Amino acid sequence: MMKLHFSPASPFVRMVRVVASEVGLDGQIELVPTGILTPVDVHQVVAAANPLGKLPALVTDHGHRLHDSRVICEYLAHRSGRSDLIPDEPVKRFHVLTLQSQSLGIADAALAWRYEMVMRPQALRWHKWADRQEARVMMALDDAEAYWTASLADVDVGTIALAVTLGYLDFRLADWHWRKGRPALAAFYAGFSQRPSMQATEHANPV
Repeated sequence: MMKLHFSPASPFVRMVRVVASEVGLDGQIELVPTGILTPVDVHQVVAAANPLGKLPALVTDHGHRLHDSRVICEYLAHRSGRSDLIPDEPVKRFHVLTLQSQSLGIADAALAWRYEMVMRPQALRWHKWADRQEARVMMALDDAEAYWTASLADVDVGTIALAVTLGYLDFRLADWHWRKGRPALAAFYAGFSQRPSMQATEHANPV
């Protein structure tokens, strides 16, 4: 049985869980809840699986440690033989991986904003830096609306990462109103969020 160290609030963990569900491996993964992680404290259990102390961290049934959502998603796709999630054909492959990277970057910037403006003591907050993170999110979403909509009919690691990231924005930053002016992304998410893999992995606060 594989073990996935996870928080239900993490978009990066959810990407892994959605891939696991899509490829039929979710039943072979034991979820190991971490409770609340902070960006300044060492979580010893997580650090044992990932020396960076970050989620997600997967321990395979052979005891191998894998970390970073990209690596774990590729491992699950490879293990299941689902080459449609990360295509072999070079043009399609790097197209999918670029959408995945862009979506991960949006999630990174959104999480960075939240750490700065919610978790950092108010007197220490760097508002200009936080504004730049929000701008990164909005510019990347505008780019996705303009240039990526033709790719959103597929189910692959790119569309999974994008859908999960949009769900995270709803979960943590709903007042950013990411749907405004982006009808194609809104329609994509409305459909993709109904997939069983998404419904089974909805974001939640850790306990």
